Amino acid sequence: MAKSAYLTDNAFSERNIVCYDHSDVISNGYKVRNPLRFPAPLMVFQLSIISLTSLIIGVGLKPLGQPILVAQVLGGILFGPSALGRSEVLRETIFPPRGVMALETAATFGVFFNLFAIGVECDSKRMFRPGKKAVIIGISVLFSSLISNMGMATLMQSFITMDPPLAKALPVVAISQCIVGFPNVCSLLKEMQMLNTDQGRLATTSAMFCDVIGFTMGAVGFIKLQVEKEHSIPRKMGSGLSPLILVIFTIYFVRPAIKKTLKQRPDGKPVGENYFVCILIIVLTYIFAAETIGQHFLFGALLLGMAIPEGPPLGAALINKLHYPIGKLLYPIFLTTSGLKTDVFTIHFKSLWVISLLVLFSVLIKIAVMIIITRFTGLTVHDSVIVGLMLNSKGICDVVFFNLWRISEALTDEHFAVVIIISVILVTVIITPLLKYLLGSIEEQTPTKRRTLQHSKPDTELRILVCVHHLQSVPTMVNLLEASNATEQSPIGVIGLVLIELVGRAAPLLITHNHTQGEIPEDASISLQIISALRQYELAYETCVTLQPFTDITHFDLMHEDICRLSLDQNATFLILPFHKHWEIDGSIGTSNRAIQNINSKVIKKAPCSLGILVDRGILKGSMAILNNQKGYHVAVIYIGGPDDAESLAYGARLARHPNVSVTLIRFLMFGYDNARERKVDNSLIEAVRYENSMNENFIYEERVTRDGVGLSASLRSLEDRYDLIVVGRYHEESPLLVGLGEWSECPELGVVGDFLASPDVGIIASVLVVQQQRFRGKLLNRAAKPVVVNNQDGGPYPEMNNHNHNNNGMSTPTTVSNDHPRWEITIDRAN
Repeated sequence: MAKSAYLTDNAFSERNIVCYDHSDVISNGYKVRNPLRFPAPLMVFQLSIISLTSLIIGVGLKPLGQPILVAQVLGGILFGPSALGRSEVLRETIFPPRGVMALETAATFGVFFNLFAIGVECDSKRMFRPGKKAVIIGISVLFSSLISNMGMATLMQSFITMDPPLAKALPVVAISQCIVGFPNVCSLLKEMQMLNTDQGRLATTSAMFCDVIGFTMGAVGFIKLQVEKEHSIPRKMGSGLSPLILVIFTIYFVRPAIKKTLKQRPDGKPVGENYFVCILIIVLTYIFAAETIGQHFLFGALLLGMAIPEGPPLGAALINKLHYPIGKLLYPIFLTTSGLKTDVFTIHFKSLWVISLLVLFSVLIKIAVMIIITRFTGLTVHDSVIVGLMLNSKGICDVVFFNLWRISEALTDEHFAVVIIISVILVTVIITPLLKYLLGSIEEQTPTKRRTLQHSKPDTELRILVCVHHLQSVPTMVNLLEASNATEQSPIGVIGLVLIELVGRAAPLLITHNHTQGEIPEDASISLQIISALRQYELAYETCVTLQPFTDITHFDLMHEDICRLSLDQNATFLILPFHKHWEIDGSIGTSNRAIQNINSKVIKKAPCSLGILVDRGILKGSMAILNNQKGYHVAVIYIGGPDDAESLAYGARLARHPNVSVTLIRFLMFGYDNARERKVDNSLIEAVRYENSMNENFIYEERVTRDGVGLSASLRSLEDRYDLIVVGRYHEESPLLVGLGEWSECPELGVVGDFLASPDVGIIASVLVVQQQRFRGKLLNRAAKPVVVNNQDGGPYPEMNNHNHNNNGMSTPTTVSNDHPRWEITIDRAN
């Protein structure tokens, strides 16, 4: 049997000469031979047990808010010589020396493909053209940390008695603590859902700029080492110029060639498999080229990654294909193998406290620098501390360098164990809860000021934030804006927010557009069409409408944060969200996006103002602009009772002022039940609207008296195709009127009545706007009114109003309102 021998450095830091049978890679089954004695089955078993253990630890740490990085490193430590690996039987069975090389080779593949993916996700334009704040922060933090840490390391070497290996390791540790890795910051903030915060955006942009500087300094350092090794001048020049030639070749040949190839692809067609295979081959070639010219493999992986155009079509396709095999399997193996090399029993107390002191000093220096430069960044001290903590994030960059320095013997096994435990694990464990505590949640930032339609003054600007995902929802959205009746006395300020899913990028983008459209990412080009349609509305009402458009490119999981934050920053009074379902022209549901439904549900809980969810059925009735529509725009306002219905009533009152809009206010009353106090609240609101529209022929008031949910559903079905838009409140108090309506609810974010109206089974073809009045930390701002009912003894639903006054929304209440109003209809359900 042919055998071969090699020298390897196993996970437990022992030198072993290992023999293996090169003729057999897999076993023929356990009954014939033990499968764990063969490389392939052993590696499969190792990958399985490592992944499962890290997953279990991650689930246990999740309630503590710890990132998955901690779980993956701890999983390796658990199987290493610090814990279970001390058992010789377990060590020889699961992680024998003969299986370490194969496992580390797989982990290395995971690292360089993960670094390639990071390069693809990086926005090269933002890296080389960051904002002023990012440049100030990047330069200040990086170089201040470098100078301070090296100075501290020198002082410790001079005044603390230590052995030579520790003295040699201190400068290395000092340099490692200066690293501000964009992958570290982005990964931690994404997992903590802080990527979209103002502080998170600034930290990621600053980290990108720091990576440019660090990447350049690292490449120069490798060039210097290669030049020092060479003796002849031609070889020295070759070692110095070869990385520069590779960079120039990538910028001026590889990237343009990829872009040209993508342009030849038919529009809208997904990237084929051949593109993906070719890119993988080029990745391997670049990594080999980087190693050949004396650079680390991360140089080639990152360089090629940054040459790939980020976002759709190619960048997004690559990230999607690499996400699970690399990001979820092979890359975590690298972190776990780093834990396998960690032996806490080799650590001496002096090494522990000396390195810990240096790490703590470096963390505090970054925070202190951020506080010192507040004068130039414009940040508050509180925000500066938050950004400083974010820039202290640890991750893949640190682990790669620690392994590199361990291999080069700049770090001993003892010092490697200390930096892994202190610098990676402990720092991450500490800064994670601090960030959550300091940053706080969006509920704490919610203003106490009322931002509702009901309580807005009639002669002030109405600021509406409209969110758009798709181009086909724009016509109905614009119709709704036109119906909102912008006038010079009460103008409308529209904040247009185009929402695009972040795919193939690492950091989110919030783009502010102006009239001279700036450069935007290629995958966000559809936002220009949407914004152009909104601009047409602005031009049609140029004296009383202003538009401030934005494009938000971010993860669906974080999109609600941007919506709420922008509505708060822009002082919006009303927020309009698109429904997650789209109708086809035949009345069937064409597409349904659950991610958008989740966004709407989150915004409902956190919105700092009143909001409405627009169920767009404009394709079923046509979407002719109101300005040119001779037939008019017909709106029904459903009123049952409660703050949300009061808000929908206030919006309906504004719609009624438009000359081309006819509004029908339909009030539903429950037969045989009365609550005078609640009825008085509803009566005053409705009477104010009726009084304001007493001379408006386009305003109709109806009362429909029903006994139960069956009568209410039958009455709602009768609306059919009479209206273009139905406005209704989202939440209603429990009542016999609603019994049975919510049993088959598919969309709880619409409420019981809204979900019923939006159901395709009901047969209504009108668009539906479901309104919710502003909540304060999940609670109503004013007293909720129960459904108003009929009193059989007082002869009618309205008591006389003896005082002429003004309610909260600025509409006057009449002294007496005649029940002989020509547009007042009463319908009574007489079913038993």
